[in-house]
Amino acid sequence: MSGIMKIDTVQQYNDYFGVETYHPLVSVIEGKKAKPLRFCRKLYNVYAILLKDTNCGNLKYGQSIYDYQQGAMLFLAPGQSMGSEDDGLLHQPEGWALVFHPELLRGTHLANIMKEYTYFTYNANEALHLSEQERRTVIECMEKIRTELQFPIDKHSKSLIIDNVKLLLDYCIRFYDRQFITRENADKDILTRFENLLDDYFSSNVPAEQGMPTVQYCADKLCLSANYFSDLCRKETGVSALKHIQQKVLDVAKEQVFDTTKSISEISYELGFPYPQHFSRWFKKMTGCTPNGYRQNPIQLNISPTK
Repeated sequence: MSGIMKIDTVQQYNDYFGVETYHPLVSVIEGKKAKPLRFCRKLYNVYAILLKDTNCGNLKYGQSIYDYQQGAMLFLAPGQSMGSEDDGLLHQPEGWALVFHPELLRGTHLANIMKEYTYFTYNANEALHLSEQERRTVIECMEKIRTELQFPIDKHSKSLIIDNVKLLLDYCIRFYDRQFITRENADKDILTRFENLLDDYFSSNVPAEQGMPTVQYCADKLCLSANYFSDLCRKETGVSALKHIQQKVLDVAKEQVFDTTKSISEISYELGFPYPQHFSRWFKKMTGCTPNGYRQNPIQLNISPTK
């Protein structure tokens, strides 16, 4: 088997694992009940939530390769690719998979809030690592969905399936929150590197050439996905990554505005604003006064970014 397998439907995914399709838009697969199969890379045009109970070796996610550890969960949204390279051998799947087509969500309350489940855009090295109790909870949720799928489809089926999918997604938010807490030391190191990154950025000529740093730029430099990085900042500090960047720009701007040897136009250019008027409007929005107003009377101002 070579190339990338496109998974456009739930039926295709079930056929790959050799399991029966009970519902055209959603499936729960227990690995040990699937047929042995060869590894391959897959392009998912469905949502997939994967819990592995075995070591899969090197896993290619997008263009990056990760060692996918036993007991980790990964979340894939339509348009993402993942899988292991074919080694020519048959492997017995282990663990669980919940797969559902975007059409399942159409017209439901869950469709309106899917973007809140930001872990669907995390990198593979930001997988969710479960405790044994959390793992049991995840499997119980998948078993409930599987049980519902085995009933004949009626007017209650869709709402019950959607509610149980949402329950699983909400549990995973809770478990990620726990992971952020238990990884506190590692996360503090990331925040320290973030601060150093901003210090280096604004002590260079990069702002004048590229403008203010974005969350995506900082996340890339820290080898994280933008959503994971934003969620980490919010969990650790109560403030988003964007607010951190804005606060840093404001701190640098205040220092430079206070330096009367530079004109407001020069400061604007050095900080990456295309026009002085843009800088002045931004500064006033953030502080309540113009750059010249701050320059003339900085002591009386209690300045912090707008909410």
